[in-house]
Amino acid sequence: MLKQRVITAVVLLAILLGTLLAPGPWPLVALLTLAAGCALWEWLRLTWPAQGSLWPAGLAAACAAVLFGIAYFWLQADPPGWASALRQGVNRWLLPAVVGVWVFGAAALVIQGQSARRTGGVALSLFAFAAMFAVWAALVQIFITRGAWYLVSLMALIWFADIAAYFTGRALGRHKLAPRVSPGKTWEGAFGGVIAAVLWVWASSFWPGSFGAELFRQWPWWGVVLVSAFLAALSIVGDLFESLLKRRAGVKDSSQLLPGHGGAYDRIDALLPVAPLAMLLTGV
Repeated sequence: MLKQRVITAVVLLAILLGTLLAPGPWPLVALLTLAAGCALWEWLRLTWPAQGSLWPAGLAAACAAVLFGIAYFWLQADPPGWASALRQGVNRWLLPAVVGVWVFGAAALVIQGQSARRTGGVALSLFAFAAMFAVWAALVQIFITRGAWYLVSLMALIWFADIAAYFTGRALGRHKLAPRVSPGKTWEGAFGGVIAAVLWVWASSFWPGSFGAELFRQWPWWGVVLVSAFLAALSIVGDLFESLLKRRAGVKDSSQLLPGHGGAYDRIDALLPVAPLAMLLTGV
């Protein structure tokens, strides 16, 4: 199992690196669109009111096609008026609304921890479309306007938080964070992840063009600490929220698309709430 996880991780990192280093934006945009479509399908499988329905796959494929179409116009040197208006609407209305749902709605569900039965399928399925569109739009715009290093340094905040939370929790974990949702996570691990994220933002700020450098340019040092800590905490909410959906659906992984890693949603669950807020905090 470990060997399979390592092989899959290496392949995924190689694909990501290849798209980031490609001469144009389309390889990464295509990868992000494919990931969003797959993750949407997996999310809908967990929340769709009628289990075993073919609707999640069909809707996810249709949404991925729509995202490809939107990307085609957004990437043009002179986008048509409707595409620019859509982009402005997404940034002004959709992203703040989605972030608000993550901060207040998803966090409340995680705290409530009701994992015994599958409820609220319609609302959770509708939110899936908004959440996937928001994270896709944020990541595409960040990459187009800020570049590969900025995007990687933002994603690394989540990676460092996740890795530090795992090892801190194993070494020092005593108090359960959300026992009814994810019994393995502890408060000690969460604090370790938050500290690691803050340290990463500080360390990466010495490299121009990074997410950390932009935060320090726009915020005082104490504001950077608070923003970094909040983003790390929000990444934990995204992780726990998916765990809640999986427990309600009675499954361990969102799918088996990625051998040893589950599905695409399992890989990007923490990124879903973080990327839109990160873009709102620093702009594009």
